[in-house]
Amino acid sequence: MKKYITVLACSLFLSSPAWSGEMIDDPLLTMVLVDQLEVRVGDGDDPLSWDAEGWLGYDLNKLWIKTEGEYVDGQGEEVELQALYSRAIAPFWDLQIGWRGDIRPQPRRNWLALGIKGLVPYFFDVNAAVFIGERGQTAARLSVEYEIMLSQKLILVPDIEVNLYGKDDSELGLGSGLSDTEAGLRLRYEIRREFAPYIGLTWKHLYGDTADYADDAGEDTDDIRVVVGVRAWF
Repeated sequence: MKKYITVLACSLFLSSPAWSGEMIDDPLLTMVLVDQLEVRVGDGDDPLSWDAEGWLGYDLNKLWIKTEGEYVDGQGEEVELQALYSRAIAPFWDLQIGWRGDIRPQPRRNWLALGIKGLVPYFFDVNAAVFIGERGQTAARLSVEYEIMLSQKLILVPDIEVNLYGKDDSELGLGSGLSDTEAGLRLRYEIRREFAPYIGLTWKHLYGDTADYADDAGEDTDDIRVVVGVRAWF
């Protein structure tokens, strides 16, 4: 993992205005966003779930770190980490390339990540990516989020994520084709712009062979949960 982040950081430095000798107003900036840090309450365990990202860089070139996962009974059930070089290609649109590591569950999987991130008309936040695994696996992910301003402080956020895989991975219980969809609806109150508690609902549904693997393991293929969490950035 360290070599991936080193390569990405070097690419960012070499493309910086300071290295190129350009005298423009383009300072080095950083941001960390914990978009979701929540407890999901439902049947069985109530996992602590997170979805966070941060970046370091300039207007055109950035190093992005992304992580998401679930923590249950003192250990990570699902943990994903990405390190990406991001290049602005149009207003509100970035092209991203780098590494994705599925750290949990075991066995660990490593992927080459190629994605695009930005805003479509009416300010829908879109993330789309394809992944190529070290053993020839392929995957794709699409996530869409939208913010509905009910007031200056009260914001309703629907979102959806779709995951697809190119072939079965029986060790991890993943089937080829459409694997799962997860939809959420969260209502947050911004005490400050940088800090907002929220409540909401999530619904996850498994499909095809992924659902069959879950059935064989005695797991749910359709799960609705109440969530209570906080969103913060700095």
